[in-house]
Amino acid sequence: MKSVELRLKEGDVWVEVEADAAAMLQCPVCKREAPRYDQAEERSWRHLDTCQYRTMVRGRIPRVQCADHGVKQVRVEWAEDRSRFTMLFEAFAIRVLQECSLSAAAELLGTSWEEMAGIQRRAVARGLSRRTVQPARVVGIDETSFQKRHEYITVAIDLERDCVLWVGDERKEATLASFWESQATQELPAPEAIVMDMWDPYIAATRKHVPEGLTRLVFDRYHVMWHVNKAVDEVRKAEQRELRSRGDDEGLKHLKGTRYLWLRGKATRKAKHNRAIGQLRRAGLKVGRAWAIKESVTRLWTYKRVSAAQAFFTRWYGWAARSRLPSMIKAAKTLKHYLYGILAFTQHPYTNARTEAINAKIQEIKYRARGYRNRENFRNAILFHCGGLQMDPR
Repeated sequence: MKSVELRLKEGDVWVEVEADAAAMLQCPVCKREAPRYDQAEERSWRHLDTCQYRTMVRGRIPRVQCADHGVKQVRVEWAEDRSRFTMLFEAFAIRVLQECSLSAAAELLGTSWEEMAGIQRRAVARGLSRRTVQPARVVGIDETSFQKRHEYITVAIDLERDCVLWVGDERKEATLASFWESQATQELPAPEAIVMDMWDPYIAATRKHVPEGLTRLVFDRYHVMWHVNKAVDEVRKAEQRELRSRGDDEGLKHLKGTRYLWLRGKATRKAKHNRAIGQLRRAGLKVGRAWAIKESVTRLWTYKRVSAAQAFFTRWYGWAARSRLPSMIKAAKTLKHYLYGILAFTQHPYTNARTEAINAKIQEIKYRARGYRNRENFRNAILFHCGGLQMDPR
């Protein structure tokens, strides 16, 4: 250290450093000793505050003449290459960024938004470079909204380590294909189970790029039941239209305000809900039959053997096909088409519940930042908060 200057009016502390003229210097590339060449222009770095005063470190960094790599500026111990902050400041800024948005962190630390975005970007790059190549045994694939107007990104998650592995633009076949190709490039074995919804572009990418990909697919129970619940709601709405056209006020009175009653799962229904459903079913409503079909299919996820689950589905499908309820018939055909990935749950009992939890966290990150216009910034934010990365400077 050469000198310390306190600037009370500006509220700054400037610490000037200088290299020891007798010190042996190293090439930053090969780490071998090399003769001093000259000193570069003066640089400065923001450091942790001293007694509420903004502290800056400044100095001229020597350059060396390496026989193999030419003229190179030596590395300093307190900061990373091309950073305008000391490592201690960046480590503190990372802790702040983990708790608030870029704008809030910039205001708290007295920096600009762009400087905080740069710290976050370097932290993610640092964490990804340190990430050890480990095969993911169970991978969850899901999409999440990027902006309005149905813009999406695709997220791949390690469901056992509970961290985001990869983020890609949009939700096309080529998007997920890029992820599988990156796994193949790293020579990682294929996952034992791949949990996703029944989205054909994702299925096609998995079938083409993962060995025996279709046998590894497990369709998420929530998304499977979404199709059945949607069919029940369509039966209810069609029945309401039919009763209204007939002028059946009594029947309409029964159905009024029952939309969510039919869609409740067993875990969220109370005794009063079961009593209300029982009364409505005794009234002979079509939606009561649709509800019974919907409730029955949930047994599909209780079987431990594929043969038993297959036998149950055959019986259930026959019931739904003979129900004379077009929406339920359509839903049953959808489940039959994707049955291979539904029955896989018997061997790989995984769901995308953790994926949905991370998805909720991603939406919270987006809300906290009041949205992202830049996909790269959004990707960095997701990996920063959900990637399980070791990001501190060393």
